[in-house]
Amino acid sequence: MAEMRNFALRDAQGNEIGVFTGKSPRQAALKAANRGYTDIKLRERGTKKVHVFVGERVQVDKPAGAPAWMPDKIWKPKVKKVGIEKLDEV
Repeated sequence: MAEMRNFALRDAQGNEIGVFTGKSPRQAALKAANRGYTDIKLRERGTKKVHVFVGERVQVDKPAGAPAWMPDKIWKPKVKKVGIEKLDEV
C-alpha cells in the first residue's frame, strides 16, 4: 500500500495556506476542490515539485444506493491536472 503524503496548498503569491493529505496529488487536489479552491497548486512536502490542478465543485444527484438520510443533491469535486512546476527555492 502507498504511504500517505502531505501536500501544501499555495496561493498566487506562493504562500502556503493549507495542507492536504492523500496517497496521490490528485486525491489531495480533490479535497482542496471540495473546499472551494479552483486554482490549486500543491507542493509535495520534502520535494521541490508543485503539482498544478484546475478544480471545481458540481452539484449532482445522489448515487443509486445512497442511504435515506443523504440529500437529493450532493457536491462532487472535479480536478484536471495542468502540469508540474519545479521550485528553485524551498
